Order: sequence, then structure tokens, then C-alpha cells
Amino acid sequence: MFNPKRVFFEQEALDYPLGRQLYQKFKLEKVPVSMIGSHNRVTGIPGKTFREAYLEAKRTLVVGVRRTLQFSSCKPSAHYQLPLATSCTGQCQYCYLNTTLGKKPYVRIYVNVEEILQQAEEYIKKRAPEITVFEGAATSDPVPVEPYTGSLARAVAFFGRQPLGRFRFVTKFTDIDTLLDVKHNGHTRFRFSINADHIIKSYEQGTPAAKARVSAARRVAAAGYPMGFLIAPIFVYPGWKEDYASLIRSLAEELKSTDLEDLTFELISHRFTQSAKKRILEVFPDTTLPMEESKRKFKYGQFGYGKYIYPKETLEEINDFFRGELNRHFPEARVEYLV
Repeated sequence: MFNPKRVFFEQEALDYPLGRQLYQKFKLEKVPVSMIGSHNRVTGIPGKTFREAYLEAKRTLVVGVRRTLQFSSCKPSAHYQLPLATSCTGQCQYCYLNTTLGKKPYVRIYVNVEEILQQAEEYIKKRAPEITVFEGAATSDPVPVEPYTGSLARAVAFFGRQPLGRFRFVTKFTDIDTLLDVKHNGHTRFRFSINADHIIKSYEQGTPAAKARVSAARRVAAAGYPMGFLIAPIFVYPGWKEDYASLIRSLAEELKSTDLEDLTFELISHRFTQSAKKRILEVFPDTTLPMEESKRKFKYGQFGYGKYIYPKETLEEINDFFRGELNRHFPEARVEYLV
């Protein structure tokens, strides 16, 4: 569970029951609490260097109201993002949020959950009779803050009641027991992000080991959720095929007694932006992340900025390898995409 070092409350958050409840909770627990005018302008997070500011932000919780209820698109995994939280307590060096959240990626939660879900219902109605899919982890990992918000449980129950609405989210974290008894009706796909042990140890600081994530996945599958795994980001390095083959093999072994008839995989190759690289090197000056532009292909993304991805031949090799391994060990699973 995430235990913040300090908490900032947007004044308007106290107009909502969840905001008042959290305010009293943190005051009672003697966590330093400050009031701010806007969750988009937070001052008071210490840090003289980029690294210090980054680490202090990761220990900071901001409680606010989500005013913008126009949801962003979320290709290729869903139609829309469902904005329940922003940022993540993990310290993954490669994280794409290094591009979007700046030098102080504080963790932000929203107290107007019902308004957010009501807006989701409006989107569902507009696209009827088609099914509309929402992604709950596009700009965050919402699981570490779930004990404070209950937002995921409320969203899962909400979509369980929606004939034409579906929900999906992904996590690296394992505190998922409060979600196991929620009436989901098979409308929420619960996914875990996994990677080779070498990658987790090297670049995914502050997150559980792969074995712990798979153990949590077994509990989720036993609760009847449609399951999925993100293998991301995929790195190409000496021995990468052996490492990822071992990951898939061990995953199949761990899940062999679990009912996984509706299982999906999403495959995301490593990519980086110029601004992310700059931020990463400021926060993690000793990183060994492969970020040589000359070895990558430049491509514009859906949000207007360019990124460096593996060249076509490498992506084809990644695609052939993973599809072959997954077909061997999970023949009934569906690979939704590789990017």
C-alpha cells in the first residue's frame, strides 16, 4: 500500500464525501496536509536536484477534483481513457509518464468518481448499440491508491451493470484483494504488466517481482475476471529471447491449473521520446536504458510528438518470436496487438 509522505488537498475536494473522509484520515494519522487552489499547480514538494524532486514527488499524494470530463482516446487498447488517477508510485526508469508529467510526477487522485462514471455512461449511450471500452490505467497505475479511493471497485461494479460498457486496467502491483469480490459480470478485463526478471531488477524500481504479480493474477483469475498480460516494454539485448522464453514458460507453469479460457496478451516494444530521455538522464544518470537514437526509427505518435522505436526488421523479429512462444504455451490466448 502507498503511504504518502505528504498530502495536498485541492480546496474543492472537501466538497465531496471522499475528500472529507481522506482529509480526516490523514490528519488523524498525522501525515502532513496542505491546502492548494488547483491540483494542476502544486508547490511545496521539496527537491534541490531533478532526482530529489522526482523521488519526493513519488512520495506525494494530491487529492483533487477532475473538472475536464472530456475523455481522451486510448488507442489501440480502448475507445477512451477513464481518468481515475494520474501518475504512479513505481519508479520505472523507462516510464512514458516521464514525457507527460514533468520533473515532479506526484500521484493524483480524484474524489468526484461518480461524475466521472456518469460521463462514461454518456459516452456509452452515444456509441450504442456498439460496445464502448474504457481504459483505467492510461496515465497511472491505480492499484496502489485503491485503498484510499475505492475508485477501481466502484468502476468495476459500474461496468458490471452496463450491457454496452467494458472496462480494463493494468497494474504491476499486487494489493488486489479488495477487488476480488466485486460483481464484475465479466465486463472488466484485469491485466498485469510483466517482464523478464532482468528488466524488472534493472529498470522497475519500487514494484513487485514478476513471481508476486503472477501469484496475484492467479487470485484474480479465480475470481472469474477476464485476464490479460502486458509484456512491456520489450527490450532487445544479448540473450533477450532466452529471457523472454523463460518468462513465458514460467508463466504457463504457474497458471497451468487456472481457468484462462478468455486470456489476452498485449506486446509493447520499448520506445522513448527526446524529452523523456532528457528527463530520465536527469533522474537516473547511471541508467543503462538503451536510448541511442541512431539505432532506432523516428515515428510520430497519436498525441503529436515523435518517438524512437525499434526499426521494422527488429519489430518483425519481436513479433515472430513472441507469437511463436505464446502460441506454443498459450494456444487459446489472443494476442491483441504488438506496437
